[in-house]
Amino acid sequence: MTQDNKSYFDNVAPRWDEMRKAFFSETVREKAFSLAGVHAGELAADIGAGSGFLTEGLIGKGVRVIAVDQSEAMLEVMKRKYVCHPDIEYRLGTAESLPIDDAAVDYVFANMYLHHVDTPPEAIREMARILKPGGKLVITDLDTHDFAFLKEEHHDRWPGFERLNVHRWLTEAGLNDVSIDCTGEDCRARSACGSSSARISIFVACGMK
Repeated sequence: MTQDNKSYFDNVAPRWDEMRKAFFSETVREKAFSLAGVHAGELAADIGAGSGFLTEGLIGKGVRVIAVDQSEAMLEVMKRKYVCHPDIEYRLGTAESLPIDDAAVDYVFANMYLHHVDTPPEAIREMARILKPGGKLVITDLDTHDFAFLKEEHHDRWPGFERLNVHRWLTEAGLNDVSIDCTGEDCRARSACGSSSARISIFVACGMK
């Protein structure tokens, strides 16, 4: 994630919950949780946690969470929201160098994060590294698109992804039983000037270590 990208998320952190609601619904995280088969008492890493969209759902299911983000402002928003929840640990870190030990977590989730990182295959290898044997990595992100304003206004690094590439990256990271499917949800966004709008399908990719 570049400095410009980080600065963008630092700036929008106080408004991110409302912004996210306009982009997509809770259906995305429920699809991710269903594929992972989450169980209460286990440990998940929420990579690119933002203001806590996935973490909120995970703690609601009794799952302990390590929330990782590069934006200090986003993590501060999370801490204020979940001050009464002892099962969340907050860590500042980047996709390519996660501040989590090898084979430490039962699940890794990355929602709408991959298109913001510099090197997606490297980020996926890092996420696979922190999984316990038998653990699952679930990524929800955008299919490939040509909406340029998302790069200009939201500092997206990548215009979505070809599913075949994501499948290959998961396999090359040493994951098995890799699958990619639709979430049944689209990401919707409008440009700042209102002259352009985007509607992009969201995929969910899953692999087991």
